[in-house]
Amino acid sequence: MKIRSNYILILGACVFLFGFISACSSTYYGAMEKVGIHKRDILVDRVEDGRDSQAAAQKQFLSALEQFDSVVQLEETDLKKAYDKLNSEYEQSRSAANEVSSRIDKIESVAGALFKEWKNELKQYENKALKRSSEEQLRTTRAKYTKMITSMKTAEKSMEPVLRIFHDNVLFLKHNLNAQAIGSLQSEFTNLEGQIGELIRSMNTAIESSNKFIADIKS
Repeated sequence: MKIRSNYILILGACVFLFGFISACSSTYYGAMEKVGIHKRDILVDRVEDGRDSQAAAQKQFLSALEQFDSVVQLEETDLKKAYDKLNSEYEQSRSAANEVSSRIDKIESVAGALFKEWKNELKQYENKALKRSSEEQLRTTRAKYTKMITSMKTAEKSMEPVLRIFHDNVLFLKHNLNAQAIGSLQSEFTNLEGQIGELIRSMNTAIESSNKFIADIKS
């Protein structure tokens, strides 16, 4: 389920009244439940968004690597144009990485609220057998969530070294717009290629973990 424009006014009003999203999370979740959208629905929606943002980041980093390679391979080039292209790819990669981090924060927010509510509601049981069953479901679901979010955060952390390499080399091009600058990038490309390869593998693991968690929750 994708929660979009129909409910954006609720969130917007909440942020306006309280100033910070974190301060109005409970109000937001309460408003969603009144229209039939529960925390578990929001969690699945945000995990799907997080998975999609990581897939988008994968494509962007690969695009940036291809652009880096094309700059390195050219023997004669307009260095200013090469810099502009590579810098644009870097900025888009940074934006994609920020989007991944934002999605992860949103997942953690709703998951924390869901598990807190679930734990508190266990006190309402009169039937001990049902309570034990629900407690076991909570432990199992939390364990699956922890595995998934850990995988996503590992992928998130693997983006930063790649971005640092990109940034250093974009700056180097900016400060050394000459043929020697291109030649010196050859060694950096191999390092960058390896880092992005590791990033892609890490993200694939996170995406697979997200898909499994979504399937488990929906079932």
